[in-house]
Amino acid sequence: MFEPVIAPSASLLGLLQRGRGDGQLHALAADRDEAIAAVETCVTDDPRADWQVENRSLYYARLYMELEAPLTGIELHLHSPEDSTDTDEARTGLALSVLGHLAGYGRRDALDLLRAYTTTGTNWAWALDELALRDTDEALLALAPAVLDRFPAGPEGDADLRETIRGAYEPRVWRLWAPHHPRVAAAGEQSPFDLWQRQLNRPGVTPGWSTADVLAWADQGESTAPDALARRAAAAARCLTAVVRPEDAPLLHDAAGYGPAGARCAALRHLVEQRDPAAAGLIETAAADLDHRVVRASLELLGRMRGPEALAHARRWVDPATGGADSALAQAAARLLADAGEPCDAPLVVAALHQWISLNGVTGAALGSLVDGVGRLHATAAVPALRHVYGEAASSELRGRAAQALAVTDPNFGAGPAVECLWDCEESTRELAATHVTTTGDVRVLERLRRLAADPAEEAEVHAAVRGRLTARDR
Repeated sequence: MFEPVIAPSASLLGLLQRGRGDGQLHALAADRDEAIAAVETCVTDDPRADWQVENRSLYYARLYMELEAPLTGIELHLHSPEDSTDTDEARTGLALSVLGHLAGYGRRDALDLLRAYTTTGTNWAWALDELALRDTDEALLALAPAVLDRFPAGPEGDADLRETIRGAYEPRVWRLWAPHHPRVAAAGEQSPFDLWQRQLNRPGVTPGWSTADVLAWADQGESTAPDALARRAAAAARCLTAVVRPEDAPLLHDAAGYGPAGARCAALRHLVEQRDPAAAGLIETAAADLDHRVVRASLELLGRMRGPEALAHARRWVDPATGGADSALAQAAARLLADAGEPCDAPLVVAALHQWISLNGVTGAALGSLVDGVGRLHATAAVPALRHVYGEAASSELRGRAAQALAVTDPNFGAGPAVECLWDCEESTRELAATHVTTTGDVRVLERLRRLAADPAEEAEVHAAVRGRLTARDR
């Protein structure tokens, strides 16, 4: 899957793709046709790199309601010829979720689109889940024949039906259909036995009951999958916890220092979990290995280390005078300090944050740990960098973490970014804003708080934070 193309952060489309609060505000002030076109682009071409950790559907649904936008673009997207060839649910998932929220707001055209797509579309199960939350029993019963026709009679079709029922996000519709359709009732009864049978028949070879056997097993059955060795090494490390004896220490140290990749990763993991004094030195050696799998495992294990000795090693690796500030080991050590460091480590974490942004921009999985770290350490020197991350991040999840850090480091957060955050696409960011926003000086704030409090689609946590602020202000 290709990375989404994100427009510049200063443009209307860029703001909407990021799910920023300013995107809603700018869309409502822009030309209506231009705003509708930008929202349609976002809904029909999902701008999220990871839809499982980023929210957009309620954000875009609110814009459709505010703009009184037609659903023509979504309808063309759902019923395009590409729907029959591209079976990835991410292609239509966002559009279906937006329709679900619109149906919850009372848009009958959205409800009709969901019903029609359920009978003809490739991603019909997602549409059915949206309807299960909002449609009437009578309408859902009328959809049953079209859905069940997707599962031909016979063992294979019945097995597919059982798997679909078991994986349904919303079971209401299947429970509703069971009394009226014997196939659904039978599939619902058989599904738990399928799971039980799979658990009993799980294939695999178990290791022998000794440290040497477990280390040898860690290198058996390697797959071409990128994470196969890491998963097997993790399983072997769990086995080592049960079989290692005190006299096995030299064998573990030898395996962690220069053993085969699987055994080396398993031994390193076990030594880190046991807080072995030699673990830090072995990780430093492994981080310079030629095998990228060993390097990756060693850097991940560094993040698991805790205690004064581990922090002392991390400070040495991060410090340009004693380590390599731009090395992978130094970057992993900076993340360790961000997660578990002490207040004295704040300058090192801030420097690592600046360096990461200068080298990689506002991207990368490690950036979130550094952002959290400067917030946890209350590093006020990081405020300019945090504002940059907040404004430029394409990930709304990362932007929310930057907002969390700004809330404890930036004295102007309540009167500045918190106001925009009231319109943000992430519920946790809206909750944060409701808790910290200054309710005087900006007439939009109280109006927005009241609208959030009255919105039935808003999350319970946001409702609680908003009503708490409004009640306290009234008192």
